[in-house]
Amino acid sequence: MGAHVVVAEDDPKQAELVRRYLENEGHRVVVVPDGRAALDAVRRQPPDLMVLDVMMPRVDGLDVCRVLRADPALAGLPVLMLTARSSEDDLLLGLDLGADDYMTKPYSPRELMARVRTLLRRGGAAPSTAAAADPVLRVGALAVDPVRHEVTVDGRRVECTPGEFGLLSLLAAEPGRVFSRAQIIEHQHGIDRYFTSRTVDVHVMNLRRKIEPQPSRPRRLLTVYGVGYKLTAESGTRDAR
Repeated sequence: MGAHVVVAEDDPKQAELVRRYLENEGHRVVVVPDGRAALDAVRRQPPDLMVLDVMMPRVDGLDVCRVLRADPALAGLPVLMLTARSSEDDLLLGLDLGADDYMTKPYSPRELMARVRTLLRRGGAAPSTAAAADPVLRVGALAVDPVRHEVTVDGRRVECTPGEFGLLSLLAAEPGRVFSRAQIIEHQHGIDRYFTSRTVDVHVMNLRRKIEPQPSRPRRLLTVYGVGYKLTAESGTRDAR
């Protein structure tokens, strides 16, 4: 049986996306549009997990977290925060207030689900399906494990820096999707606030040395000229950068 999850998100499109992914994994989902409704929902029926947007009307996510941690009956509720704020100070504030995990927008839905599964296991809620027990992101012979923070290629362990791992996780969560440098930078600010376009290119170059048979002729981590980068299962298509 799936977990009971409350999603507090005032953006209808984002809320629907998260609801759909959660329900596809067998969870029961209640979506609310603001912090006050979120508090009402968790008090009415305490969930196994709350997915909490920070910037909401009436009561914001930070205040919701403060209230939850001050209430003995709800203090142990796992909270995953979502936010467009990507500075280190915002990250630390959310964690200091008691958030169990923190993701910056835009985020990969598959990575979000991997983090949800981790929090549910930590909180004692059993995964609903066999697939839910495996958070590993697989793209051909490449495997990225966001829980163990490990990368393997053909079963061989590859050592990655936090920045490289964050970039690779983002691409591996949605194989074939092209991410612009701006999207990568926005995602990586949760890891490194000084991330720049040049940093993206350097990480891509270093990752190709680690995951490509021929780094100068990549077949996994590809450049889409004038747009950005994508990750694919190794194929006959080559890229000169």
